[in-house]
Amino acid sequence: MDDEPADEPGAGPAGDAARRPRRRGAARCAGLLFAGVSAVVGCRLADTDGITPVPQLLAFLPWLLVPTGLGLALTLRGRWWPGAVWGVALLGLLAWFIEPYGKDAQPSGTPVAGLRVLTSNVEFGRAAPALVPLVRRERPAVVFVEECEETCRTTLLHDLGGDYPYRQAVAESGSRGSLVLSRYALRGTDGVHGTMGMPGAVADVRGHPVRLQLAHPMPPLPGQVALWHRELARLRAFAAADPHAPTILAGDFNASQDHAAFRRILDTGLHDAARLAGSDRTPSWPARTTPTLGAQIDHVLISPDFAADRARFPRLPGTDHRALLVDLTLYVPRTASGRP
Repeated sequence: MDDEPADEPGAGPAGDAARRPRRRGAARCAGLLFAGVSAVVGCRLADTDGITPVPQLLAFLPWLLVPTGLGLALTLRGRWWPGAVWGVALLGLLAWFIEPYGKDAQPSGTPVAGLRVLTSNVEFGRAAPALVPLVRRERPAVVFVEECEETCRTTLLHDLGGDYPYRQAVAESGSRGSLVLSRYALRGTDGVHGTMGMPGAVADVRGHPVRLQLAHPMPPLPGQVALWHRELARLRAFAAADPHAPTILAGDFNASQDHAAFRRILDTGLHDAARLAGSDRTPSWPARTTPTLGAQIDHVLISPDFAADRARFPRLPGTDHRALLVDLTLYVPRTASGRP
């Protein structure tokens, strides 16, 4: 007599009944993950920053690939095929939005000046001593310093004042203080009003006026998202006020390319210098987890009069932000004689 094959463990109606709760649990977990990711992706798709916690999560939008991938694995485990379609659609949208925002800028005209620009949030001035050797080594033409309070200003002006005779500051304490240092002559402007200092100036770059503006709006913490929006809108108004003037808008924007309020600034015609230099997704905050995990919220935005050749994000001890160094070239239109 032939031996009959033994039943596989868990096979049959009893095994299916035992697996059903596990499959339902996996599908439920996947649904919760997809719902959370969908709320963020939906706001990105609708070109809005939404309400807390969406603005905070938008800063880390590329990392939403992780819960989406986990949810997709759970749908396969739970054999939830409509959920699998949902997960694949989310992956596709995330991949689309991770692409750099904005157009490539190819300045026309004649190059008249090369200048290096540095921006650094020194976190209540604590990183000011570390900023000094970086500035001396890299010799940027313009330095934007956020959260530069009294001690920070004293340190930078004492150690760097001889090389940077021109400056514009908001002389406040704590995070409200800020400073712009320049090798070029500056004419002070009113700057942009904000909770934290955002000074502005016009630099004389080899006879060509260039608008300079430091950016440091409030972060989108719970309870102050509306204030964050208002201050980013003021920066947008500055950018739009003179769209044909050479402009550099730099600092800690507390916003990434995935925030609608930041994209509206770019929509005025400015370009992200790091994006033009091929570093559009390099994280600048929080410094302790970069480059493995983080968001790029420190930016140098430039008008189409500039080309960006290189962007670097040096680490400074004492601050939770990486600095940003970019090499720019200023172009001016050719006249009928062919001269700038």
